[in-house]
Amino acid sequence: MTQLQPAPHQASAGSTDAKSTTNASNALYGGKGTRRITVRDITAAKERGEKWPMLTAYDAMTASVFDEAGIPVMLVGDSAGNCHLGYETTVPVTLDEMTMLSAAVVRGTSRALIVGDLPFGSYQEGPVQALRSATLLVKEAGVGAVKLEGGERSHRQIELLVESGIPVMAHIGLTPQSVNSMGYRVQGRGEEAAQQLLRDAKSVQDAGAFAVVLELVPAELAAEVTRVLHIPTVGIGAGAETDAQVLVWTDMLGLTGGRMPKFVKQYANLREVMGNAAKAFAEDVTGGTFPAEEHSVH
Repeated sequence: MTQLQPAPHQASAGSTDAKSTTNASNALYGGKGTRRITVRDITAAKERGEKWPMLTAYDAMTASVFDEAGIPVMLVGDSAGNCHLGYETTVPVTLDEMTMLSAAVVRGTSRALIVGDLPFGSYQEGPVQALRSATLLVKEAGVGAVKLEGGERSHRQIELLVESGIPVMAHIGLTPQSVNSMGYRVQGRGEEAAQQLLRDAKSVQDAGAFAVVLELVPAELAAEVTRVLHIPTVGIGAGAETDAQVLVWTDMLGLTGGRMPKFVKQYANLREVMGNAAKAFAEDVTGGTFPAEEHSVH
């Protein structure tokens, strides 16, 4: 595997020194601050070895719940295509749809950093198209940063956005917008693939990205990338050594039906809760017990 030099002056996330230097008042999760989190806070968390959670969100009400729970970063992902818009993949999602969803999440939150996804077809033409699309998400939706897929191939896009004052979260490994060419499979297995992923990671960092998502990457490779980069890594199916972890909220809360990926941990069974509640409502209506007197006005 290609070896890169580790980032200087970086504490290990699991080290005693890192834990002792994390001040409770400025922690990303559980911190006491009320101002909107920025990319500078994300950088500071990496420097002190603090791990942090990220969840997707697509509407104001759900986002408000996560904000109240202290989730410091929310991604308005194009996964909304699968989770909320009824598409089979993320490919059909449009920039207009992402702008509407991102604006709703921003309105529903007061503390979390909101990252808006640039959908397929909104940045692949080149840096100028990427800047035009990202500017729309920042100006009309109010996001604090944008995310785009691709390593070396997206270097110029990331560079221009950062030069223009738009923070960028990169995304390498499995990139769902490329499902038609790569499918849904682990990325970075084998020497050549691992070297390419390391090059991609270094490229997005050099272009100015403030963080990088590693999706469906072998845990050992993700740990190596995390060790050598000075920007935070956000894992999804990439083992436990990344600086942060992200899950799609409908997967995390058990709303998604069908078989779940191996990397998903379900913390609730919302699909069952909602189904049971809907059945109870229907039975009350058909049985004539709802609305009762206390639910009526006179």
